[in-house]
Amino acid sequence: MTHDNQRELALQKNMKKQSNSGKGKLWDDGLSSTAQKQRDSEIMQQKQKKANEKKEEPK
Repeated sequence: MTHDNQRELALQKNMKKQSNSGKGKLWDDGLSSTAQKQRDSEIMQQKQKKANEKKEEPK
């Protein structure tokens, strides 16, 4: 009896884990590959700009 309950709880835990694992992933947003590349390049340019600004700040 308890084995079935443990199995059910394990299945529920696994389903929850799998549903949370997709959060924050860029590939699962429904964009085409060219749109993804464009968005990613804009993000990287912004990060590089921030890094350059941080380097130029006087200490």
